[in-house]
Amino acid sequence: MVPVLSSPGRRRALRGGTAALAVLGLLLWWLLPLDDGPPNDEITVSTGVRSGVYERYGMLLRTALKEDMPDLEVRLKPSEGSQQNVERVAAGTADFTIAAADAVEAYRLDRRPGADRLRGLARLYDDYVQLVVPRTSPVHEVEQLRGKRVAVGQLGSGVRLIAERVLSAGGLDLEHDVQPVSIGIDTMTSALKADRIDAFFWSGGLPTASVHRLSEEHDIRFVEIGGLVDALHEQGGASRYYRSSVIPADAYPSAQQGAEVTTLAVANLLVTTDRAGTELTERLTRTVIDSRDHIGRNVHAVQLVDLRTAIYTAPLELHRGARRYYRSVKP
Repeated sequence: MVPVLSSPGRRRALRGGTAALAVLGLLLWWLLPLDDGPPNDEITVSTGVRSGVYERYGMLLRTALKEDMPDLEVRLKPSEGSQQNVERVAAGTADFTIAAADAVEAYRLDRRPGADRLRGLARLYDDYVQLVVPRTSPVHEVEQLRGKRVAVGQLGSGVRLIAERVLSAGGLDLEHDVQPVSIGIDTMTSALKADRIDAFFWSGGLPTASVHRLSEEHDIRFVEIGGLVDALHEQGGASRYYRSSVIPADAYPSAQQGAEVTTLAVANLLVTTDRAGTELTERLTRTVIDSRDHIGRNVHAVQLVDLRTAIYTAPLELHRGARRYYRSVKP
């Protein structure tokens, strides 16, 4: 039998057909829902400590979701903060959460269970590290906290993570050089007023309501810590997500008396896992962006949520549903 040799024209036609199929496949990927399961009728969102920005944001987001997805039941689950939030989502005991980028990265670097399944929906707003002392305190830099009673956040909080690293950057060990007090922002302010602690670390949006109230009821000031950013970056790992920033003079007018305060900032991310459905995450991301102004009237930090930067969820890759939303609104 004489072998049949394909002609150059036939080969070109085959290549053209293959290319057309590839384009068709991409179009189908774009147009079809691509959800990997039935729509959820209930989700759990892990928030934060009472009086914190995470808790307030979660409550307002639940209201916005009720308007956009009335059949979706949103259950809020208080937490100690970022570290516990990441752990819950990775383990599947919560579906969505807010967490600081350094806590997310620490979880990944430690190769904790489910770390490879974590995904980002949006970069939300920045947390600002606030080291608060009475105005008459002798503490003007971190190393002067030696021997002091310092509230450093609860064990599962992002504050605890940051406090430990900031103290280390200032030459102090959390367990040996200070007297650590494991409480959250819901009790830090009253403890400072009652002289049960000498200082507290807090990391949150500006202004944090409870810190603002404290500044108007009690004579406090902020210790400048922005100069520690290089020492923090030298620690490597998750510490690279801290950057030098300032607390604007009008954030806490009574405490700052017209002066900016140098500090550290870290981004907050809206986090889920690859278990979350595509349609759900697309719609939830849309609500997060569309509700910015409404929520921002009550949680000032949320006013900084920006469509142009929301896609930058490092160290996490975007969830496929969030990616589809951002593509749909791309100009």
